[in-house]
Amino acid sequence: MDRGSLEILTAAYRAFNARDLEAAVALMHPDVDWPNAWEGGRVIGRDEVGAYWRRQFEEISSKVEPQGFVEEPDGAITVDVHQTVNDAKSGELLSDANIQHRYRIEGRLILRMDVSSSR
Repeated sequence: MDRGSLEILTAAYRAFNARDLEAAVALMHPDVDWPNAWEGGRVIGRDEVGAYWRRQFEEISSKVEPQGFVEEPDGAITVDVHQTVNDAKSGELLSDANIQHRYRIEGRLILRMDVSSSR
């Protein structure tokens, strides 16, 4: 895996966890294709990803911690992630799981992300 891709993804997780949405979406392609794992479906474009996250953060507070990065034969990068989700108002733990994020990077920007259950 090239160092640039690892740096991009590490910076994206750091920005997300810090709720620095501007920094996070700046690492994405203008036409990024992103899963709307909370409401269902997908969102397209930086503005839509930012809007989705703002809605999400009003209701839930999630933290994603990368555990490992693997370059797949097709060039995608799979990240094993430990994710905790809490109710944004009460702090109650809603979910504690290991999942996978699969990324496509183009021109040093995140083009697509998918979520799946851990291997």
